[in-house]
Amino acid sequence: MNGPYKRILLKLSGEGLAGENGHGIDPSVIAGLAKQIRSVHELGVELSIVIGGGNIIRGMTAASQGMDRANADYMGMLAGVINAMALQDSLEKESVETRVLTALEIKQVAELYIRRRAIRHMEKGRVVIFGGGTGNPYFSTDTAAALRAAEIGAEVILKATQVDGVYDRDPAKDSAAVRYETLSFHQALQQDLRFMDQTAIALCRENSLPIVVFDMSVSDNIHRVAMGETVGTVVGS
Repeated sequence: MNGPYKRILLKLSGEGLAGENGHGIDPSVIAGLAKQIRSVHELGVELSIVIGGGNIIRGMTAASQGMDRANADYMGMLAGVINAMALQDSLEKESVETRVLTALEIKQVAELYIRRRAIRHMEKGRVVIFGGGTGNPYFSTDTAAALRAAEIGAEVILKATQVDGVYDRDPAKDSAAVRYETLSFHQALQQDLRFMDQTAIALCRENSLPIVVFDMSVSDNIHRVAMGETVGTVVGS
């Protein structure tokens, strides 16, 4: 193993798969991600991935437009499964063996999530992609990432986003926003910094599970973070 971590959970933004289209899956974006993930896999890291579905539908957005919240969240989970399958296809084109495990039972396309099965797949050198969130409405894929990372004994969550770290304010709205290089869980919760939802941050704090927040659109960033380079913002105890 060449990097500092033995077991990693990578959290990917569904919106990030859309590229400039703003929705759906951009084949060039997902192919580029697959190449980055392959380079991490080649380090000998045991790698799992949680992927959202926001490029297809966001449950909270649909609920705010009048849809039943639970139904909207289940639709979002299904969108995450679609993205997981697309990522699996791209990874296998890169000769990376993968398994999709989902919290929703869809036996024709994915294995049902079982903790020991997931760990065993990783021990055998397979990249495990978790789809379907936690399987429950009202919980985000950020919370799913924190939950799965704790369950499988990951050493870190790498949160790949569309910004280059955590800021004290929204950098898209305020040019004076300041980026943190390091941040404590207490600060993140106290200041209500929305790089992850508070349930997910609290779960990471309770399990002493550090988070690295970085820009997924920059080539090789996933590999650099996995190698322990200083990229983005490190959130910890």
